[in-house]
This record gives sequence, C-alpha cells and structure tokens, in this order.
Amino acid sequence: MDITSIAAAASANAAEQTQTAVGLTVLKKAIDLEAAGALALLQAVPPPPAASASGGGGKIDTWA
Repeated sequence: MDITSIAAAASANAAEQTQTAVGLTVLKKAIDLEAAGALALLQAVPPPPAASASGGGGKIDTWA
C-alpha cells in the first residue's frame, strides 16, 4: 500500500465522519422541531368542561 492510497483512505474516512456528524445534527434539529410542534398542539387543546354540580349530568342511558 503506497502513501497515496493511505492518504485517500484517511481522507475518505474523515469525510464519512463529517457526513455522519452533520446527519446527526440535522436529525437532532428535526426532532427538536417536531417536539416543539407537538407541544404547541397539546397546548392548543382546550381543557375539558367542568363536571356539572347540579347532579343532572354524568349519567348515560344505556337502554336506548
């Protein structure tokens, strides 16, 4: 193996490591953006209505 092929292999290895690092950074950013979007959607959901204090609600007619 001559010096040229060793240098080419080292350069290819460094390029692959750089591409992997960039890919992981982009993936982490995408996950963060998805998490922020999901949180915004969850915060936009209105709270459930309060239970009726009059006692008229809360029963379901299962005989119908």
